[in-house]
Amino acid sequence: MKTIGLIGGMSWESSREYYRIINETVREKLGDPHSCKTILYSVDFAEIETLQHRGEWQTLTDRMIAIAKTLEHAGAELLVICTNTMHAMADDIQKNINVPIVHIVDTVAEEIIKRNLHTVGLLGTRFTMEHDFYKGRLKEIYGIDVLIPEKPERDIVHTIIYKELIAGIVNEDSREKFKAIMGKLHEVGAGGVILGCTEIPLLIKEEDCVLPVFDTTMLHARKAVELALESGPAI
Repeated sequence: MKTIGLIGGMSWESSREYYRIINETVREKLGDPHSCKTILYSVDFAEIETLQHRGEWQTLTDRMIAIAKTLEHAGAELLVICTNTMHAMADDIQKNINVPIVHIVDTVAEEIIKRNLHTVGLLGTRFTMEHDFYKGRLKEIYGIDVLIPEKPERDIVHTIIYKELIAGIVNEDSREKFKAIMGKLHEVGAGGVILGCTEIPLLIKEEDCVLPVFDTTMLHARKAVELALESGPAI
């Protein structure tokens, strides 16, 4: 079993889900009392959020590279960035380390292809929905078209993530807003919806949408375990 390095704290609410899913998946595959070999580097998200909203992406990239190197030096054999948005700098991080990053976009693309879908909606932070690192990768590498909500709806999604979900607040009114936004994505041609923020699955479940939903937290965490176990369990 390879050791998974987790870059977490963005936010810790979703990082906790990663840790739970990863260990439950190892137990499911190997049985009790197995658990995952994991190293976690958890940031202070207040610092990250401030830099994001200031648009200081190079500073964020430099920090993420330093964290990735720390995890590699500590013994991590593959890395998981426990957030969709910070995959904006995943390629730059990968160039500076010698262990593979389990890329969240590639992971969700694999599942979309399994469902034989060609057009999906994307919900996430404003950065994930509007910048090209996410939807551009899905289109250029996998031929998947991505639809995003209109700007007022993007603002709603972004605000709910940063004002509620990262604080662990699950609000029924916010769930209804998400359901309405997903319904509009369905109307304009989405065959499924990517929950492209690792906090969104705290609020939205499969039963909340008439379309298939792609829980990026679950898919990403389980993919990491799959790759970690390729060498077999260590005794």
